Amino acid sequence: MARSLSWGLFGMVFAMGLAAPGVLAQQGFRARIDLVRLPVVVLGAGGVPVTGLAAEDFEVREDGDLQTVVSFAAGARGAGVPLHLGLMLDKSESMAFDREHAADAAVSFVDMLEEVRDVTFVEFDAYIRIGRFTPANYLRLFERIRDPAMGPRTVLYDAIAHYLDTTLDRPGQHVMVLYTDGGDSGRGMSAGDVVRLLRFGNVLLYVIGYLDHQPQSDRIRQRAVLTQLARDTGGEAYFPATSREIGPIYERIRREIESRYTLGYVPGVAGAAGEFRPVEVRLRPSGLADAQVRTRAGYIAGASR
Repeated sequence: MARSLSWGLFGMVFAMGLAAPGVLAQQGFRARIDLVRLPVVVLGAGGVPVTGLAAEDFEVREDGDLQTVVSFAAGARGAGVPLHLGLMLDKSESMAFDREHAADAAVSFVDMLEEVRDVTFVEFDAYIRIGRFTPANYLRLFERIRDPAMGPRTVLYDAIAHYLDTTLDRPGQHVMVLYTDGGDSGRGMSAGDVVRLLRFGNVLLYVIGYLDHQPQSDRIRQRAVLTQLARDTGGEAYFPATSREIGPIYERIRREIESRYTLGYVPGVAGAAGEFRPVEVRLRPSGLADAQVRTRAGYIAGASR
């Protein structure tokens, strides 16, 4: 059965004017946390992660104002906070053709990502099914991933919102990897709703969009939506042309996760509760002028960071 969203997540939606009016006291906001943590990915030539950088190599700005980096970690095991993985698989009938390739690649991805504290597995079609697994229970998780059952329709945006709801009361860093064909036939959340919800927490989103079975007229729009969702968090969207490309994409995502940097700062100016605070991270001059730096677009003041 589909899982019900908590009042905390609905409160956020209400506060953004997407549903019935609400007040800040109903939003489920955490108490104010001064430290803002940013997962940062730096890519060099050919999309290869750049390692070996130090705190002084980065420049952080919030709403244009330079910030002082007070905490820094390089690599997977130095972040100082637990990493939680959200693995989302589209199990609608339109994904049936490449199901086995996708399942094998997802299992290998989880098995190789050693630093993860736990995996929240979300499978969705017309319904949403969620389970959380620790490494000791990965065999059960792999059985779920490989379960061939498929269903009609795709409640993609509702499924993302349900996963985000599970992160609200779990401190740490959250990485979500979504495998989907990009279609959404639900009547609940919209893509715009999900963009706003992603800004309430610190979730790094990667998307693998296998759009081959979608009508040509829908592909451009779906590609644009999935790319926006991922890049707004500091993640990326990938669009394999064949099922053989799915495994290498999962491997690329794994390398990025394990080579990320984590920067922390205390905002020089506190934003009003509910205000979006844009963030930008750049590399200081260091011979890496062509490197690509990714982090989330910003955060909601007063929410989990």
